[in-house]
Amino acid sequence: MFISEKFWEGIVIGEAMFREMRRFKQQITNEECIEILKNEPRGVLSVLGDDGYPYGIPMDHWYSEADGKLYFHGAKEGHKLDAIKACDKVSYCVMDKGFRKENDWALNIRSVVVFGRMKIVTDEEKRVEIGTNLCRKFTDDEAYIEHEVKNALPRAVCLELTPEHMTGKLVNES
Repeated sequence: MFISEKFWEGIVIGEAMFREMRRFKQQITNEECIEILKNEPRGVLSVLGDDGYPYGIPMDHWYSEADGKLYFHGAKEGHKLDAIKACDKVSYCVMDKGFRKENDWALNIRSVVVFGRMKIVTDEEKRVEIGTNLCRKFTDDEAYIEHEVKNALPRAVCLELTPEHMTGKLVNES
């Protein structure tokens, strides 16, 4: 597992200390968090933007079971990349589609927040792996995937989020 139990206890790791979840009865397991990251295609990446303002942007992601990291792609320049270059600390929030209990109007939603460090991926083999797996979250059309990796990936930057802390919870909208 990529996140040690020490994180869940709120123990200081390096210079970072992450808060324990206040509404701990709503906390979901590490395994449920990973399941959401694997199955949901997108979330919101938050960075420290211009003049200290938070900047959140919807992103598609791929969770790699092999290394426990999240991968993204995007434009080779812009606000997001400038912010990451200035401060590599980010958070990423993903939520599932939710469910309703029988005869209940309220939606139950599970969400995950990952805190970690973001970096640009420069290894070309890894970039192809990221591009291919991101496409596979949306289609199994191999011809389309091959076309995108060949034609669109060279114009994109790939990003790697190494998690330092993760929490998840189940919230009832009522």
